[in-house]
Order: sequence, then C-alpha cells, then structure tokens
Amino acid sequence: MARPQNRAPTVQEFDREFRAQLAQMTSGLAPTAFTTAWADWAMHLAQSPARRNELRRQALGRATDTWAFALRALGREAVSPTGDFDGEADKRFADPAWQRFPYNVYARAWQNNAALMKEAFGGVGGVTEYHAQLLGFAVRMLLDASSPTNYLASNPELLALTRAEKGQNLARGLKHLFDDLERTMKGAPPAGTEDFEVGKALAVTPGKVVFRNELIELIQYEPTTPDVFAEPVLFVPAWIMKYYILDLSPRNSMVRYLVDRGHTVFMISWKNPDQDDRETGMDDYVEKGLRAAVDAVAAIAPKSKIHAVGYCIGGTLLSIGAAALARDGDDRLASLTLFAAQTDFSEPGELAFFINPSQLATLEAMMHRKGVLDSRQMGAAFALLRAQDLLWQPMVEQYLKGQRTPMVDLMAWNADGTRMPARMHTEYLYRLYLENELATNRFPVGGRLVRLSDIRVPMFVVGTETDHVAPWKSVYKVDNLVRSDDFTFLLTSGGHNAGIISGPVHPKRHHRVRTRRLADPHLAPEDWVEASPKQQGSWWPTWARWLEEHSGCRVGPPTMGAPTKGYPPLEDAPGRYVLKR
Repeated sequence: MARPQNRAPTVQEFDREFRAQLAQMTSGLAPTAFTTAWADWAMHLAQSPARRNELRRQALGRATDTWAFALRALGREAVSPTGDFDGEADKRFADPAWQRFPYNVYARAWQNNAALMKEAFGGVGGVTEYHAQLLGFAVRMLLDASSPTNYLASNPELLALTRAEKGQNLARGLKHLFDDLERTMKGAPPAGTEDFEVGKALAVTPGKVVFRNELIELIQYEPTTPDVFAEPVLFVPAWIMKYYILDLSPRNSMVRYLVDRGHTVFMISWKNPDQDDRETGMDDYVEKGLRAAVDAVAAIAPKSKIHAVGYCIGGTLLSIGAAALARDGDDRLASLTLFAAQTDFSEPGELAFFINPSQLATLEAMMHRKGVLDSRQMGAAFALLRAQDLLWQPMVEQYLKGQRTPMVDLMAWNADGTRMPARMHTEYLYRLYLENELATNRFPVGGRLVRLSDIRVPMFVVGTETDHVAPWKSVYKVDNLVRSDDFTFLLTSGGHNAGIISGPVHPKRHHRVRTRRLADPHLAPEDWVEASPKQQGSWWPTWARWLEEHSGCRVGPPTMGAPTKGYPPLEDAPGRYVLKR
C-alpha cells in the first residue's frame, strides 16, 4: 500500500490523532482534498485571461437576467421563474405557487447563480479531470443546500401549507425532529423500523444456521419442493450492510423465490465487527468467510458444484475468492453471478469523491481510534452523493411539512447498518479503489497473487442503470478481465438496491441482456446497449432461467447440515450475527 512509513511511531500517532480530531469537525471529509482542487482551478484560471473575460461576461448576463426578471415580476401578476430561462430549468419550481412575487425572483436568482457556478468551475484548461469532478461535487452540495425550496421563508408551497394547517405541520415537524434527535443520541433506529423486526417481519424464510466461526454464520434454507436442482446456490452478500436485503418480505425475497423454484440455498451472514476485530483483513474475509462457506456447502452437498452469487462488495470478494480457487486448482464452483459488483476500480463513479490519499488518511485516522468505521459515517457519505433526494427533501417532508414517509422493508434494512474493521477497510480502499490491484493482477490472497483471467466458469453479471455506488459501466468492465466462454451481462433499471431487489414481478422495471462467447468481439458499453433490446418486467425470471439452464438434474434435497462432518444445525435462521447492532 502506498502509505508513508518513514516517520517515527510517536509522530505518526500524533498526526493520526490530529486528523481524527479534524475529521470530527468536518464530518469525516478531508478539507485538503477540496482545497487542493480549488487551488488547481484558481491557478489555472489565473493563467486563462480569455476564460476569465468569458466568465465576467456570463456573470453580468446572469445578473442582468435576474434584475430584468425581478422588474417583470413586480409589474405582472404571475411570472414563472422557469419560463424563457437560459439553461436547464429546475423542476422543483414547477408549482404555480412559484409564479408569485417575490418567490419567483428567489427561484430565478438561484437558477442563475447555479448556472454560473457550474460554468465557472468547468472548462478551465489544465485542471485535472479529478479536481474538476471534485469541484463539481462541491458545487452541487452547496447548491443543494442553498435551494429556496429547503426553507420555510422562501418556499411558497410550505407557507401555503402552514397557513392551511394553522402551523400544525410545523408542530408535527418539531415533534419529529426531537424524536429523531433522541433516537440519534440513544443510537436507536429510525421511527417505524420497529414494525420490521428481523426474524418476524424480515428474514423469515425458514432455515438453519449450520456453521459459525468468528466471522460468519452460514444459513441453509429449508426446501419447499420435493426435489431440488443438484447444484446448491451460495450467496455472498456485502458486509457493509446486513445480508437480509436478499431475504426481505416474502413478496420480494430472492431467497424464497429461489427456494420455491427448487434450489438449495445457502447464505453467508457476516458478523458485525467491533473494536476487537480491528485487525481482521481481506485475507480473513476470503479464508474465514468465502472459503469456509464453500467448504461447508461442499460437505453438505458433496456430489455437486456450487452456484456462487455475490452482491456489491460481496461480489468483489467472490471474484477474488474464485480467482484464488482457480489459481489453486479448486473446481468446486459451477458458476459465478455478480450483482452490482466492481472488479475494475479505474472508474468507480461518484464514490471517487471520497477516495483520494487525503481522504483515506482521514478515514484511517478515524478508524484507528475505534478500530472500526461506523455505519453512520458510511451512510453520511452515500447521502451526500444524492443530497437532494436523501438529505434535503426528507428534511423538508418531515420537519417542515410534518409528514413521515411510511417505512418500508427496504428502508428498514437500509437503517440497519454495520461497521467495517479498520484493517479490512483500509486494505479495500487503498489496494482496490486507489491502486486498482485486482484489475492489474497485483492483488495477493494468502501471500500469492490472483488473476481474474483464471476464472473460466459461466458468469452472469448484473448492473443497474442509476447506480451511484457501482456504476454499471464500471461493473461491465469485468468482461475485459475474465476468460469465461459463457458470459452474460444484464442491465436493469433502478439503482444499487431497488434495482436488484425488484421482486419477481415488477411491471415498471425493464432490463437488457446479452450473452457473449470468448471468441466474440468485445462491445463498448454504448454499443452493448444498442445491441441489447429492452425487455419489460423484472430481471429475476431471466436470471432464474439462466441458473436452471446451468444446473443439472433434480435430486432429493440434501440434509439440513452435515452433523457427521462437523456441520450440525446450530439454531434457526436468521441466526444471531444479523441481530447484533
């Protein structure tokens, strides 16, 4: 890992503690990254006199438009702030209430300022692409926070609602605010999650924990058909959140869907780490996680190979583990399925805003103090990527309109976060995101390098169109790295979570799918979309058919666990690790 090692330990400890203290004031963001980006922009703008003149001209034009609009608004009954606007009009100002003075002027001025800021921080020659993207992200955060739609005094819709309800909406909102603050101070989950208790409303597919070590529990689900496909299915979920996103309510449980179609399903349930697990690393997740689970499944269903399925970071781990198994001549995997999982991190999408040497040093300092990265810190980073949808709009709805968004199963799962061991998370960010070691054949497992090109089994890879965590074009890059002669890529509508957990029937979803052989020419992402017709409905049946086509005959269900081989049923699903907060 590319980290400095030439300082005395006492100096390192002092500097790390200083960064940790600074991170508490900046909500975990590294100010130096944004400062460096701004300095890069400012120095290159200083060397661009023509660009500066153009920006001055645009600033004058935007200011003139705002003043001209204000004069028109004063003299007319209703003027839309988005009408005849030179630029992309904001849909948040579409309500007729925004046509009244002075609110239409607020909206017009904000749109002009937004357009000018976006123009000012782009198109300056010499600025690195990453710094330009980082500044664009900072501008977006600032604009999201400053929108007049977020504040009572500048939002005519909120003022009309307050008048109609005689302020009761604000009273409810204040109650919601105090309730949320109290829950935050106590570390309690959000309001409404009490109706989605794990083991009672969620994660209710019957099964048994058949293996447990210091890192995982392995759940085997009970069959619901008289016979099953010979090859079992092993899920490797992300440990960044709880496994039961794959076993939510019965209507959208992927586990139940597969069991009811005749598959023997196993699920890894990761332990929620604490300070004692600070030294747990990526090798542990491969050996004590994936490989231990493969050993257990192979012992319980000894005559069949395994369909392995990985989701998000679990899919990244599965790719690493599959390459390690192939390297060692272990052929127990029948196929690989990856859901929204990256293997090439050269274009990680918007998460790159939080992945640079300065930011990682800050994160490392925060984790060193506690031994883990808290789920709230990760959640805050994801919220910033979609601040308007995940931060400001919910605040307006709950605290100004006084309306609680009804809790649903996916929201309850999202609130049930986990921690990340310091060593594992540092290795993951430095070696995969920053150094991209996996895609460049420099990632070791057990002290020996692995190569994704050693993976030859059939693969089914799923990307989602609006994924902010694992952009689909980045997910698609795995096609360049493996040597599978049976490679299917599917692109579905939706995002990182809702796109994957669509349920077997979803009329509002669509997907595209295409299979290529090793001899076929590689298609660029845009060409792949053109060559893959859109299909309406959920992608689950498409994958289920693929899985069945790659399975053998149906046989009698295996026993629950294998007591004589050291895998006795220990307790009912969902087990104890998933319940640990």
